Amino acid sequence: MPDLTPAPNAEILMAQPRGFCAGVDRAIEIVERALERFGAPIYVRHEIVHNAYVVADLRRKGAVFVRELDEVPAGATVIFSAHGVSREVRADAAARGLHVFDATCPLVTKVHVEVGKMRAEGCEIVMIGHRGHPEVEGTMGQASGGMLLVESVADVATLQVADPSRLAYVTQTTLSVDETREIVAALKARFAQIREPKKQDICYATQNRQDAVKFMAPQVEVVIVVGSPNSSNSNRLRELAERLGVPAFMVDAPEQVRPEWIAGKRRIGLTAGASAPEALAQSIVDRLRELGARQVRPLDGIEENMAFPLPRGLLPASAAA
Repeated sequence: MPDLTPAPNAEILMAQPRGFCAGVDRAIEIVERALERFGAPIYVRHEIVHNAYVVADLRRKGAVFVRELDEVPAGATVIFSAHGVSREVRADAAARGLHVFDATCPLVTKVHVEVGKMRAEGCEIVMIGHRGHPEVEGTMGQASGGMLLVESVADVATLQVADPSRLAYVTQTTLSVDETREIVAALKARFAQIREPKKQDICYATQNRQDAVKFMAPQVEVVIVVGSPNSSNSNRLRELAERLGVPAFMVDAPEQVRPEWIAGKRRIGLTAGASAPEALAQSIVDRLRELGARQVRPLDGIEENMAFPLPRGLLPASAAA
């Protein structure tokens, strides 16, 4: 039977930064504060963030996750997920008398505002993103038309636009920085007058976590990404490690870590997507130790201190005054 243990004195190298970003912290806190203030059930449209561990924890506390608003009783409290919603969903919530708390990440809201301004100025908008992702649906739903979706450089080649002189682009906030750069370059090559956002739409946390993987990958023999399968930014971390020539695997529970991944390895890299809690990352560390890893070494990296304010209706009385 083959030896599936890692090399003697195998190290776990911890990427920095990893795990929760400010938008995810805020979204989860909104659900928890709403539960404290109003009691269960609190309804949440879609997963508040794309992480099975987080969703299961909030469900235990009394959150009820629904796909659409028609599952929410009239007059109940509902929270919009961090990914944002369309104008149609907002109008539906208002029409049904729902008490709404909006957990949309402020960096996603920034893209929504850009879309509104660009459409008001008569621009057709190209959105770079993944079809079917809630953030893409919410952003494209900020306009009643005049938006086109591209997912790849190949899509750019077949794009049909109304007027190349009145064209702009925005992006999903959780994309691969490098792949998005290639798509933007293809757009600019084909549509020289295309307008771009004043500041890139890919969020600081996505950028920082991808940079941390770029720093970590040359130092390790395998990368484990803590994140759920439907997490866009977690998938991008796994893909990035693989593009850098390092085998990479994604897990959202310790029992998913397979011994053969680390068999004979001396250095194991660990990172976590922006929606994955540190407690889950530490449970993966514990699993790797059970399998034979000995040392844990944090890597150098950016210390994030971003924080976003809560909605007024959920602030402590002293802060709301």
